[in-house]
Amino acid sequence: MDFQASYHSIRQPILARNLVATSQPLAAQAGLRMLLLGGNAIDAALAAAIALTVVEPTSNGIGSDAFAILWDGEQLHGLNASGRSPAGWTPERFAKYSTMPSRGWDTVTVPGAVSAWCALSKRFGRLKFAQLFEPAISYARDGYPVSPITATSWARAAAVLKDEPGYAEAFMPGGAAPSIGSTFRCEGMARTLEEIAETVGDSFYRGALANKIVDFSNKCGGVMSLEDLAGHTADWCGTISIPFYGYEVHEIPPNGQGIAALMALGILREFGGMDSMSPDSAESIHLQIEAMKLAFADLHRFVSDPATMEFDPQTLIETDYLRSRSGFIRPEVAGLPTHGIPKPSGTVYLTAADSEGRMVSFIQSNYMGFGSGIVVPGTGISLQNRGCCFRLEQGHPNSVGPRKRPFQTIIPGFVTQHGSPIMSFGVMGGAMQAQGHVQMAIRVLLHGQSPQASSDGARWQVMEDGTIAVESSMAPDVVTQLQSLGHQVSVEGGWGNQAFGGAQLILKGEDGYIAGSDQRKDGQAVGF
Repeated sequence: MDFQASYHSIRQPILARNLVATSQPLAAQAGLRMLLLGGNAIDAALAAAIALTVVEPTSNGIGSDAFAILWDGEQLHGLNASGRSPAGWTPERFAKYSTMPSRGWDTVTVPGAVSAWCALSKRFGRLKFAQLFEPAISYARDGYPVSPITATSWARAAAVLKDEPGYAEAFMPGGAAPSIGSTFRCEGMARTLEEIAETVGDSFYRGALANKIVDFSNKCGGVMSLEDLAGHTADWCGTISIPFYGYEVHEIPPNGQGIAALMALGILREFGGMDSMSPDSAESIHLQIEAMKLAFADLHRFVSDPATMEFDPQTLIETDYLRSRSGFIRPEVAGLPTHGIPKPSGTVYLTAADSEGRMVSFIQSNYMGFGSGIVVPGTGISLQNRGCCFRLEQGHPNSVGPRKRPFQTIIPGFVTQHGSPIMSFGVMGGAMQAQGHVQMAIRVLLHGQSPQASSDGARWQVMEDGTIAVESSMAPDVVTQLQSLGHQVSVEGGWGNQAFGGAQLILKGEDGYIAGSDQRKDGQAVGF
């Protein structure tokens, strides 16, 4: 694939035969160390992911959930390591709420990231499991200088979470969030990571760490039980995909929002002409926005734990259905779409690739920064708040209930061509993720932009209230044209603004790979 080398950016793509791209440099280096030790892309991705819980705790933690898509050198695999709700999460327990809570124990589903590390390492890793933890343990015990964007996010989070159980003890040393360049250490986190490494995750779900999680839940009025933790499984779920202009774009099946990216791309494919429009033109951006709005209407109506969905997810990406949905797009005016009726039938992202052909697309998250705000005392385990993505509306497929996976925003992406790997990619950041996948796919696959160039381009985002947020780097005349089409546009930007997500991409080249790392984050792509 030919590609454009630059895109009004101070960064250029990184080209190498072995690559790691993450949102934090120390984590990228942790992954690179595994490759230099003789490990493969899976080892590199896992070491980076484990390190990220220490060096970017504002976006993920040991108590995160995770998903992965990987090419093992011969075939593609998908892993869903998101956790289910406690058995005690009955509708009666949540009757006191008018909306789903966003913090506290009634948002904490079983954390799945540790199970992802174990499952991926056992099936595909080359190095010993304990080796993958060495960089992270060192960062936690010996300390590391906090990077700029992470420090800024940390300060904002601390102001909100300082009174949450266990938070200040672990993440506000001296009573404040670490400043840029200051050293952060967490001995409790180092010990926890050592125990996970030594027991290959067993302590977290069935041993001493599980007991600490449950004891703290009981103390704070939560209902997480030992049975909830022991019953967790990470599931090999494969991928769902659509054809797109000669490529196949893959996502993890629901309970995640990846299907929305596929729906939007499929709608655009059926509408036609996207390859002839500049991705930065008002004409192209308008169509992308309209397709995304249609996809989101279906996403929020139908997607949930697969066990409770009203339709087979495949029905939402069938060609006839997507063609019917594309008919609602009007090139000359913004629409107000509703969901269709199919026929029955705060996140870190990283990617790694090695010289033997393996590619990994991996994402883990606490959600909303530090997640629930709860940190198990003495352990450094910050717990995600994925349960807040349930709904209180009874009868909705995503209504809150026991032993159920909530709707998830975190999604890894992958592209193949004629069954061979082409690109592993992701764009972290809540509802921005599916929208970012659409924008990256169009830039790279249709317009030949390099991974770095596609990452650097100005982004748009459909907000919950229907407003279209755009970055300040978007051309003013394009903003004006979007407004003339009826879009309510809000121009946003500024250093460290993560509202438009953080992309990491690795594209397969003729001899090795080409990687890009988002300048909106602290991270980097590294390789050899």
